[in-house]
Amino acid sequence: MWIANQWKDYEVIDTSGGEKLERWGRYLLVRPDPQVIWNTPKKHRGWTKMNGHYHRSSKGGGEWEFHDLPQQWSIDYDSLGLTFHLKPFSFKHTGLFPEQAANWEWFYKKIKNAGRPVKVLNLFAYTGGASCAAAAAGAFVTHVDASKGMVGWAKENARASHIPETSIRWIVDDCVKFVEREIRRGNTYDAIIMDPPSYGRGPKGEIWKIEDSIYPFIELCTKVLCEKPLFFLINSYTTGLQPAVLTYMLSTQLLPKYKGHVVSDEVGLPVSESGLILPCGASGRWEA
Repeated sequence: MWIANQWKDYEVIDTSGGEKLERWGRYLLVRPDPQVIWNTPKKHRGWTKMNGHYHRSSKGGGEWEFHDLPQQWSIDYDSLGLTFHLKPFSFKHTGLFPEQAANWEWFYKKIKNAGRPVKVLNLFAYTGGASCAAAAAGAFVTHVDASKGMVGWAKENARASHIPETSIRWIVDDCVKFVEREIRRGNTYDAIIMDPPSYGRGPKGEIWKIEDSIYPFIELCTKVLCEKPLFFLINSYTTGLQPAVLTYMLSTQLLPKYKGHVVSDEVGLPVSESGLILPCGASGRWEA
């Protein structure tokens, strides 16, 4: 498992009863987590003295309960010199997936040691954690997301992280349609990062269902890779896409043409109180 263990401003303190207790900077949040199927004693005071608690509804969705939590605050990822703005919004999210720091660390070194200019295409790029990490390493990043609001949030994170404005190109678009246009334009990239949702809609109602769409999309994306690409990273939070599935998809699409090697694994976060590692999805990595 790849473990995001370099955080100072973020911590999974404890897990129990379908929930996790987290520290985001100065603030404690309790949020649901489907992986937490155990019931262990909730001894930490944060379980009763949290600043925010997301209550899941039996009818789907849920709502936040707040206790002295600001509308927005920031945390730092000191290892790479990044700053992220956070705010609680729909369906339990805060605007950041801290476990992805394990991947940031990996491709940051790949870009730093490339010995050449690196163009990165970040698809389903959300609030820009990966975009900021790649740009901080010196890459030129094309950041693509269908949500105008998420792209705006990502721009805030880039400014907070002191990323030069010329380092990231911001695109609000359906990812599939954008890649199709890039193919027609003849544009290529040294690396691709993608964090596809399980289900989603593009700005014009385009439907994305990961089980049906992901493999053809990986195939499509290989057509915008340069002759000697550096890496290809895919993240999955869908239980049906286990690490072995990610490995097979990347291997069949990339190894015949580019050689290199593929490795996939779970990503996780350490839990302070219990010492266990909380699994948080999976990632597949191809590298030259």
